[in-house]
Amino acid sequence: MVAGLASQSALAEDCPGHPDAIGTSRTLVVDPREHPRIGTMQYPETLPLRDHEVVLTFDDGPLPRNSNQVLQILADNCVKAIFFTIGQQARANPEGVHKLAAAGHTIATHTQDHPLTMDHMPIEKARQQIDDGIASVSAPLSDPSLVAPFFRIPGLLRADGVEEYLASRGIQVWSADFLADDWHHISSARVADLAIKRLEADGKGILLLHDNPGAHGCGFAEDPARDEGARLSHRARGAGDAATAGDAD
Repeated sequence: MVAGLASQSALAEDCPGHPDAIGTSRTLVVDPREHPRIGTMQYPETLPLRDHEVVLTFDDGPLPRNSNQVLQILADNCVKAIFFTIGQQARANPEGVHKLAAAGHTIATHTQDHPLTMDHMPIEKARQQIDDGIASVSAPLSDPSLVAPFFRIPGLLRADGVEEYLASRGIQVWSADFLADDWHHISSARVADLAIKRLEADGKGILLLHDNPGAHGCGFAEDPARDEGARLSHRARGAGDAATAGDAD
């Protein structure tokens, strides 16, 4: 599944002022056209991760208060993440999209309005949600190619027609390998605890978090289980582009 593997220089020791930072240590390249759907919660395959590597993904932003907190925690650890951005939020908070790009995170899309009906809405409407979301997230950026060909269906409510349309556009569908239940009314500490336990159970994978007001996704980002041997990883861009992986142990 790996199209390429390269070293990455953003290690913990290269994170000025943060000697205990997790850092970033390797680069993955995977072709969305060869692997159109990933995440073992719903699909047969996931990213080619090493034992205890985690890809951090955040859904539903940008929302300044929460997104800024997540960005600061990630910056303090020199870690990159993937942000599945809602078009409507990007229109309302274009500066948030600029901040994601400036920080070197991967900007992906998550529909225009976050409908929880993608599994049964008419395909024409589903296509419009996808296309409008991409257009809205691209609009604040001087370089639209900064929006990666990655998409997550709201609520993971998949449909064959939606997946086929995304594949026809060369867009990779992201599910997840495990959750941390951060959309429930639980503390950040509980989010971190659940993430660590599920990482231990699964061994590695894509972690789905949120940066919206009702979620506590920054809980795991803030306390990424250094003593548990977890390694935070990052999958970025599309075919021929790079993804970075970081160590937390």
